[in-house]
Amino acid sequence: MNIGEATLIGQQALIAVAIISGPLLLAALVVGAFISILQAVTQVHEMTLVFVPKIGAVFLVLMLAGGWMMDQAVHFARTNFSSVQYVEQ
Repeated sequence: MNIGEATLIGQQALIAVAIISGPLLLAALVVGAFISILQAVTQVHEMTLVFVPKIGAVFLVLMLAGGWMMDQAVHFARTNFSSVQYVEQ
């Protein structure tokens, strides 16, 4: 394996992580921004008011998109494991 192949595998891993974690992070971002705006308008600054809706949104997205996320992870793993036979030492 040369440095180019190792770099390509590293890039693919980073892209896979971004694709898999993207929906969860986006849900937390949207809910967090909405709660922050709500807190700024009402001037109620309670920390639990931020965390509980974020956790709920993340769990909801995980239930809805969990299968797709697992398919992406399995596809990435299968691709890497099947390419092991083509790696030269």
